Amino acid sequence: MITSNQNLKLKLVRSLIGSSKERHAAQAFVVEGVRLLEEALTTEWPIRFVLYAAGLNERGWELVKKLETKNIEVEQVSDTLLNSISETENPQGILAVLEHSFVPIPQSPDFILIADQIRDPGNLGTLLRTAAAAGVQAVFLPPETTDAFAPKVVRAGMGAHFRLPVHSLSWEQIRSATKSLKIYLADMQGSPCWKTDFHIPLALIVGGEAEGATEEARSLASQAVSIPMPGKVESLNAGVAGGILLFEVVRQRQTG
Repeated sequence: MITSNQNLKLKLVRSLIGSSKERHAAQAFVVEGVRLLEEALTTEWPIRFVLYAAGLNERGWELVKKLETKNIEVEQVSDTLLNSISETENPQGILAVLEHSFVPIPQSPDFILIADQIRDPGNLGTLLRTAAAAGVQAVFLPPETTDAFAPKVVRAGMGAHFRLPVHSLSWEQIRSATKSLKIYLADMQGSPCWKTDFHIPLALIVGGEAEGATEEARSLASQAVSIPMPGKVESLNAGVAGGILLFEVVRQRQTG
C-alpha cells in the first residue's frame, strides 16, 4: 500500500491534474470515479495504473476485481493521501492514469462539431457529452480551446472521450478535414436554425463564451445560424447553445 506523499505515482497524478503541458509531455491524463473508470474499461481504453482507497463502495470493489483480472496495475493508497490528490469535492476513492489515446476520425464524416475558443471546462465537457449523444462523428478543437483532457472537462464529458473522436487541430488542418462539408457558424445574427437545412453533410462551429467565434472560424463558415430566443436574455452559454443546435440536426435528419 502507498503511504508516502513522495511516491512517484502520486507525483505523476498531481502533475497530470495540474498542467496541460505535463499531460501533453506524459501523453496521459487522469480520470476519477467509478463510472468513468468503468467506461474506460468497457471501451478498452489503455490504462497505465489505478489507485484506490479502502473506503470504496461495493460497485468500486467489483471494479477493482475486474481491473485485476485484466492484469491492469492496481494499487491501494491510504485514504488521506488519495483524498489529498483528488480533484473532486466528494472523492469516490478510485482514480486512474490513462494513456492519451484518441478515437480515430471516421472516413467521410457528415456531422462534425468545431468547438472554437471554448475556455470554460464545464462548457467544453458538456459539449462533448452532448455531441456523443447526438451522434456527432468527430469534434475538432482549434487553438485557444481549453484542453479536452483536463480533469473538469473529462468529468463533465461523462465518458464521451472514450467513444468520440476529439482532436486538437490547427485551422489549416480543420479546413482540410472539412473541405467536403458545409460549415455553419452559431451566431446571434444568423438565420433561424429551425429554417436552416441540416440534412446535408455539415460541420457546426460553436464559439467561445466571452468573445464568440474567432476570425478564422468566421472565414471558414459559409452560413451563420441562430437560435430564436423570444425571452429577454442576451445569449445562451456555449454548452446549451451547442446542444440545441446539435439536436436540431438530429431532429431534421430523423424526421426527413
